[in-house]
Amino acid sequence: MAAWGPVLVAIVLFVLLTPGLLFQLSGHDRVVEFGGMKTSCAAVIAHAVIFFGILTLFLVAVGVHVYAG
Repeated sequence: MAAWGPVLVAIVLFVLLTPGLLFQLSGHDRVVEFGGMKTSCAAVIAHAVIFFGILTLFLVAVGVHVYAG
């Protein structure tokens, strides 16, 4: 049986934390911009750090497991 939990969590977080899609930290005009669809290097780094932090929290601390088979 394959554990699909880590894959699903990573995909959902990647889509939700894409800079500029829902929100963007380190925006051009404000600290937080919503739905701007513009990114900067600082925003990409901030969202990458948040992504890996939340992914680590879900996979290691919570232990998300989804089995298919």
